[in-house]
Amino acid sequence: MYKIARVGLHHFEEPRLSGERGSGTIFFSGCNLRCLFCQNYEISHGGKGLEVSERELIDCMLYLKDKGAHNINLVTPSNYTNLLQSTLEKAKPIVKLPIVWNSSGYETVANLKKMDGLVDVYLPDFKYSDDDLAWEYSHAKGYREVALAALAEMRRQQPEDVFDDDGMMQKGVIVRHLVLPGKIENTANAFKDIASVDKDIFVSVMGQYFPTDNVKNHPTLSRRLTSDEYDEAIDAFFSAGLHNGFSQDLDSATEEYVPDFDLQEVRNIINKYKQN
Repeated sequence: MYKIARVGLHHFEEPRLSGERGSGTIFFSGCNLRCLFCQNYEISHGGKGLEVSERELIDCMLYLKDKGAHNINLVTPSNYTNLLQSTLEKAKPIVKLPIVWNSSGYETVANLKKMDGLVDVYLPDFKYSDDDLAWEYSHAKGYREVALAALAEMRRQQPEDVFDDDGMMQKGVIVRHLVLPGKIENTANAFKDIASVDKDIFVSVMGQYFPTDNVKNHPTLSRRLTSDEYDEAIDAFFSAGLHNGFSQDLDSATEEYVPDFDLQEVRNIINKYKQN
C-alpha cells in the first residue's frame, strides 16, 4: 500500500516542468529527511495521507494525464522505492508521460539504480554542503557524501537534458537548492559540489524559504531571506561555474504557495476512476 496526501496539477514547479498546463503532482506521505523548517510539515512529519493500492495510484496518474499534465511528478517518493519499481513498470506503458522523481536527494545509489529506465526526470534537492548543518536542521548523517553520490547516479542515468518542442523537459536532471537565511556559505559550497558533478546541469536557486510555526523562535530560521542574501546566492551560482538555472522572486516566500492537502479530494478522484 501507498500513502498519498495530494493529487493535482501544480503550476509553481520549474517552468520546464509546469509549462502552461501544470505538472501532475502526487504527494507521498512521509519523508526520509526530518527538516525542522519543512513547509509540508503535516505530511512529512505528521504522516497525513490516504492509503491507496497500486491500482489506485495508477488511476491517479491517469487522472492527471486526463487533466492535461505535462508529466507525472512523484513528490517525496523515496520511502516507496521498492514498491514503485514494480508500479512504474506497469504504469509507464499506460500513462506515456515523463516520470519525475521529486526527492530530497538523500537516498542511496542502490535504491536509485532500481529506478534506472523508469524515471525520466530527476528533481532532487541538494540542501547542504555542511554536514553539521545537515545534522542540526535535518538530522541527516553524512548528508553531503550521500547526496553527491545520489546526484552523480541520477546524472549517469539521465546524462542529457532533453526538451520537447514546447520547451518541456522530457529527460534530464534539475537540482533544487533552498537558500536558507544566514547560511550563504552553505549555499556557495553546495553550488561548488553540484558543479563538481556537472557544470551544465540545471539548478533551481530557490528563495521561497519562510519560517513555519515549528521554527518561529529559532535563532536563525525564524526569518525570511533578505534580498542581499538572495543576490549573494545568485552570484555564488555563477562563481561555481554553473550557467543553466532558474531563479525565484522573493515574494514567493509565502504560505500561499504551500499545497492544500485535501484527502477528500484524493478520495473523490479514486472513486471516480473506480466507477469507470
